[in-house]
Amino acid sequence: MGVLYGKEKMSDKKWPAKADFPLARPGFIYIILAWIVTGLLFFMGWPLAGAAALFLAVFICWFFRDPDRIIPREPEALVSPADGRVIKVETVMDNEYVNDTCTKVSIFMNVFNVHVNRVPFTGTVERAIYSPGKFFNASLDKASEDNERNALVITTDQGVLYGVVQIAGLVARRIVCDVKEGDTLVRGDRYGMICFGSRLDLYLPMDTRICVKVGEKVSAGSSTLGYLA
Repeated sequence: MGVLYGKEKMSDKKWPAKADFPLARPGFIYIILAWIVTGLLFFMGWPLAGAAALFLAVFICWFFRDPDRIIPREPEALVSPADGRVIKVETVMDNEYVNDTCTKVSIFMNVFNVHVNRVPFTGTVERAIYSPGKFFNASLDKASEDNERNALVITTDQGVLYGVVQIAGLVARRIVCDVKEGDTLVRGDRYGMICFGSRLDLYLPMDTRICVKVGEKVSAGSSTLGYLA
């Protein structure tokens, strides 16, 4: 069953491969409430407050946008799990997801990015690990270990093991992950999101050919981060 960490459980419905509606499901409750409040404020004769609420309602709709993406066709291409900016490409010796020394790629999502997360590479979920934690700024190094996070350890059809970790940030307090252990995932498919600014870390085999640099902007599902050997 999919999990909405920190609040409640989600339904068993999976994220569609192609969006039936250009807004992400986890945002529906926020969008509905925002428009109800806006309508009530105008109805009560408070136009200034209503105008402010209208601006907020439009922003919330925009924040939860869920555009379709063109997925790269190269069989070894590893796609970005998130929209945002690459803030780390480094070698790490120890981590709780992949036992071996690996390459870590971190992507920071600000509040203006699309926040729907996508599968980096086709495979089967070996482990799903939720870790409660704090809510430091997601761009800080300590966020990877101290912040609330949800990790998927995935094995590809070729037997390659990698990890992808959703990390809550200073404002983001809701991690949505709609897959579980044993699920087979397809590269580029939607699998969850983090609301209102956050970060994703990828833990990759050392022989992965990385083709992005720190500071580069990437798009979930359509930007190639590298190639798995």
